[in-house]
Amino acid sequence: MIMAAEGPLNQSINKAQRHYSSLFFLPSLSKGLLALAIICILTGASLTVNVSSLSGLLSGLLLGLTFFGMTFLSDLILSRLILRDPIFNLRRCSVLSLASWLFWFVLIALGLLFTTFLGSLWLYKMYFFGFSVVLTLRTIVFFATLSTSIPKRFVAILLQPFVLFVPFIVFWGTQNINLASFSPLFIVLPLTAVAFGYLFLHLLNSVGKKSYGFSSLMLFRAFMLNWVTSQNEPLETFLEKLGEDADIEVSMLKFDSQKPVAMVIVPLVHPGPFKNIGSSVLPSLLKHAYEKEYGGNACVPLGLLGHDRNAASQVQNEKIISDILNSSKFKSKFNMATPLVRVTKDSVTASCQIFGKTALLSFTLAPKTTEDLPQELGIIVSEEAKKLGLEDSVLINAHNSLTNTNEIEASIETLREVASECLKKAVFQQTFPFKVGSATIYPKSFTLKEGMGEGGITAIVISVDVQKTAYIIIDGNNMISGLREKILSELASSGFDESEVFTTDTHSVSALVRGRRGYHPIGEVMNNELLINCIKEATQNAFSRLEICNAGFLRITVNNVRVMGKASLEPLTGIVDISIHKAKRIAGPIFASEAI
Repeated sequence: MIMAAEGPLNQSINKAQRHYSSLFFLPSLSKGLLALAIICILTGASLTVNVSSLSGLLSGLLLGLTFFGMTFLSDLILSRLILRDPIFNLRRCSVLSLASWLFWFVLIALGLLFTTFLGSLWLYKMYFFGFSVVLTLRTIVFFATLSTSIPKRFVAILLQPFVLFVPFIVFWGTQNINLASFSPLFIVLPLTAVAFGYLFLHLLNSVGKKSYGFSSLMLFRAFMLNWVTSQNEPLETFLEKLGEDADIEVSMLKFDSQKPVAMVIVPLVHPGPFKNIGSSVLPSLLKHAYEKEYGGNACVPLGLLGHDRNAASQVQNEKIISDILNSSKFKSKFNMATPLVRVTKDSVTASCQIFGKTALLSFTLAPKTTEDLPQELGIIVSEEAKKLGLEDSVLINAHNSLTNTNEIEASIETLREVASECLKKAVFQQTFPFKVGSATIYPKSFTLKEGMGEGGITAIVISVDVQKTAYIIIDGNNMISGLREKILSELASSGFDESEVFTTDTHSVSALVRGRRGYHPIGEVMNNELLINCIKEATQNAFSRLEICNAGFLRITVNNVRVMGKASLEPLTGIVDISIHKAKRIAGPIFASEAI
């Protein structure tokens, strides 16, 4: 049986991330204003294209600059004096104006083309058609995203298009055009345009209500507030309502000397779904909270589970963190450990090191894709460990290799066989007193957009007999294929007999960049040489702090954590895709109807 690395739930989440990371990618204010100025000047020039003189060229340039100036002024007034909305600052108002002008320019250009064959009346028809399209576009945007009063929404919709009538009227006055014949359109078009915009939103909103029982637009506003302003409360309110209560197991392996040295914390909650929502930021939050309370260096590698256990909100994160901190004073009583051993079969590699009666066991399929592993595997392996006389086990998904293949090329049976063989091999190893050192560095060169979470790079070095082992934990969402092997090779050349690299699978880096995934795995856009140097620095710092330690293990259960399970995440993420497809189907007929 082959397990998909991305089941239906993961696929829907990844698809939602890609949609939203693309949706909210906007040009900077300077680039947006430059593009707006160019399109306004082109519009002005196109209206005077038939005047083949220097005065005609200057008139077109002046008209275009007037369009730009009045557009910019109206956006400034709207953003800073009227709306004062966290979403619609000057930059986003200018981008909306740019989109409006693009529609208007294309339709005016078509009108000029039609006048050549069908008469000058077509220029004005296409102008008013463009005016109507712009009003509908602004209706859709402002009614879908603003939570302000209805009068302010109508001001936001109507202000700029009507302000821009002034330069058009002045220009047409110089062309001896009878504007009185068009006056009814100034009343009819705004009414019909707003009505069409409202119809579009009503049809789109029905997707959520019909399929899942909640408003698509309210959800969309919550997404907008998060992606644009990083407010997580509105969206997490949805997640809390849709979620379900679950008991979360947490495994903790602690290393102490006279003071805390290192802590490995593996909560069975997935660090997702994206950005700063839910448990996406839990690995770094938990790491920093533990270190602040107890000292030493903590790390939060990924356990064996998938997207069916994402904490719904920051409230749930705090609940998990609080229970872990309150339970972390347990004694470290194991003073003997085995060297690290490995077993590889087909594409599966398991690594195991035993501290007292507790096994630290990790899985990787590198250099093939190593994505989420099922919780079922953890139950099977824990039972195998107990059959061998071990009391407990800390099970880690290394999550350290990502290719373009969407399949994990290993069955549960193969993973179980490799784990069982590795556990047996470790159990029969001689035990020795051990030393532990740890360190964390936070590379300033790597940001969330480049794939590095706020937990940085943590190194835990363990010396058992003659073997020196380095565990590297990077706060990121997976790694590019082949990078693990380079890191291990560099650490071997630095004197480490064994080493392994884990990522936390933090989704705080997700949906921040455009692209197929919506995030960059570790090493994809980073300078790999600099990254490896940072890892070596952290490892050497940890090695320099080696001291004789004891190990302790504790498993706790955090009860009644509100999580986003399959039943809540699939509707939440599915509505994104369904709404986009629905919008594409109805946009054409809606806008085409305005031309009739």
